[in-house]
Amino acid sequence: MTTTTAAPAARSVGTAHVRVEGRDKVTGAARYAGEVPFAELAHGWLVLSTVARGRVRSVEAGPVRDMPGVLDVLHHGHALPVDADWVLPVLGTKPDPIVALFQTDQVPYAGWPVALVVAETSEQAREAAEALVVHYEAEPFDIAFSAERPDAYPAPSWGGPGVTEKGDLEAELAASAVVLDAEYTTPQEHHHPMEPHAATARWDGDRLEVFDSNQGSSWIADHLAKLFRLDPAAVQVRAEHVGGAFGSKGDVRVQQVAAVMAATLLRRPVRVVLTRRQMFSLVGYRSATTQRVRLGADRDGRLRALEHRSLNMTSTVRVFVEPATSVSRVMYDAPAHHTANEVVRLDVPTPSYVRAPGEAPGSFALESAIDELAVRCGIDPIELRIRNEPERGPVSGNPFSSRNVIACFRDGARRFGWADRDPRPGVRRDGRWLLGTGTAAATYHVGAAPSTASVTAEADGTFSVRIAAADIGTGARTALTLIAADALAVAPDRVRVHVGDSGFGPAVLAGGSMGTRSWAWAIRTAADELRERLVPGVPVPPEGVTARADTTAAVAGLAQRAPRERHTFGAQFAEVAVDPASGEVRVRRMLGVFAAGRIVNPLTARSQFVGGMIWGISMALHEEATLDRATGGLVGADLAGYHIAAHADVPHIEAYWVDDPDPDDPVGIKGIGEVGNVGAAAAVANAVWHATGVRHRDLPIRPDRILTGEAPDA
Repeated sequence: MTTTTAAPAARSVGTAHVRVEGRDKVTGAARYAGEVPFAELAHGWLVLSTVARGRVRSVEAGPVRDMPGVLDVLHHGHALPVDADWVLPVLGTKPDPIVALFQTDQVPYAGWPVALVVAETSEQAREAAEALVVHYEAEPFDIAFSAERPDAYPAPSWGGPGVTEKGDLEAELAASAVVLDAEYTTPQEHHHPMEPHAATARWDGDRLEVFDSNQGSSWIADHLAKLFRLDPAAVQVRAEHVGGAFGSKGDVRVQQVAAVMAATLLRRPVRVVLTRRQMFSLVGYRSATTQRVRLGADRDGRLRALEHRSLNMTSTVRVFVEPATSVSRVMYDAPAHHTANEVVRLDVPTPSYVRAPGEAPGSFALESAIDELAVRCGIDPIELRIRNEPERGPVSGNPFSSRNVIACFRDGARRFGWADRDPRPGVRRDGRWLLGTGTAAATYHVGAAPSTASVTAEADGTFSVRIAAADIGTGARTALTLIAADALAVAPDRVRVHVGDSGFGPAVLAGGSMGTRSWAWAIRTAADELRERLVPGVPVPPEGVTARADTTAAVAGLAQRAPRERHTFGAQFAEVAVDPASGEVRVRRMLGVFAAGRIVNPLTARSQFVGGMIWGISMALHEEATLDRATGGLVGADLAGYHIAAHADVPHIEAYWVDDPDPDDPVGIKGIGEVGNVGAAAAVANAVWHATGVRHRDLPIRPDRILTGEAPDA
């Protein structure tokens, strides 16, 4: 006998709640991938190439094998075979060739893994790895990245086609009263989460267990099974706690493959932890971009032409596109609308997903250009954006599911005091400091992917939720607790959410701002089924009652409905102070207002928005990786040489949101992981122009660039 009950009204979603695992993290009880103890644990240390192109002629492994504690040395002449000839689900591409570890003597870039030393302790492994002699046959390499590369070509990406074209661009530019033609550049940027990449592999009979730091355990388990030709049911990956990721832990990486390979050969647990220096070449990065934006508008600021072309570098072994023009394909329309994402293949590591891939560097170029256009038209930057609000997707022609960017700008302008702004640049001072304010729009696409989940009613009156989600520091565990509590009509303290175990079944990884949205859908579906099965007044048996859900059909059904442009939106505001004598730039305050669906937990959501804006400050003023023309490697590949925003660089930051639930989502979620990072760097750059009258089109805006800035814009 079952009883059907109506779905409960939301009670927990939308209320601030501290992290459910917060106490474990601050007391050290939460263990990360590199901290889980194992008996007979061995340690692997990777050896990376010192040449930027060529081949390995020989590896002098003999002397190293005789060193204290050394158990084995893996390299291209001594390794397990792996299979990298398969296609990644969703992405439709093959895995990065770097995971075909030690399968060839070829070296495509500096920092390519050429050996793994395994020893009883990490200290012994490191000492032996540093003593290992590798002989190379070096070849000439090419790392020169510029807009003038004749071998650049357009390429499609997960963000859409390589090229989109609508209307006669040159005719509309010729007919425009105001024309802007400018080039913007962003440097190579790196994601370095607090927790380095780490993996421990061990065999339990015929079962492979991997304790890992990743963004999706079921995703990684599936890939490892394919690489090593294993039964997927015999591979289990766990990542209970993850100390940050930002896209760097979304794919199978070298440390996982190395740990599995060594554990298989030695038949004992092996742990491989990457160093900070190794992470610069092994876990992806945001490619440098050079972007050309051409805008044509009538005197009243209404766009007639928009062209946005972006070029990024990729490796010779894998094409990765940084789809910077994706922001232009959403934000503004014009009778002539052309975009292109292009790549050039160089002898450099393969780029990868970094928080707000595409939109972060693309918004710097587009939103800087829009600000420049507003200045030339003599129109307030917010008003110009309002005049160019599209009714439908500029490229797709599809209607928006919702588009509340104007509401974000109006609320932000009120909170920021925009109405009191003198539009003239270089006139506001505070002692030696020139003051300026700037703004920019933000957007990021909304997606959902199939996931599975189970919800169990326990005999003690609590509920257990199991889903292979990943809490990478975003507060996902807590958000899912609130969602499950509302779906079950109970208090959050009666819900226990278990994540990070591929044994719970397939689930989308934490990426693309669609993790919580997708997982919540699965949990809500399982909880609804469980409530149907529970009989009021009938005790739950000792083994509990479990309901399982798979949202594959539901997600496919959403995609088959009338197509919509689904995005989050936002408005970023910044105030800066610039010392013209020293070139120092200080961000004094920032404010962001976002339309990002229903906010599940305001406490952790605000942290996400603020964190993204801090990254925008770092992108605008600090971050820049430089390639050494002599070696092909990075200059200063560590967190001393690669500058990021420190505490002293972070001002007062406020984040707010407008009501914007998604009517097609069971909880109303859209996703917030990326949008806080979009537009933030442009807002800072636009504020620097307002303070100084000098437009900076190259990031980061370093003191030397302030001091050598050109004359104010006409």
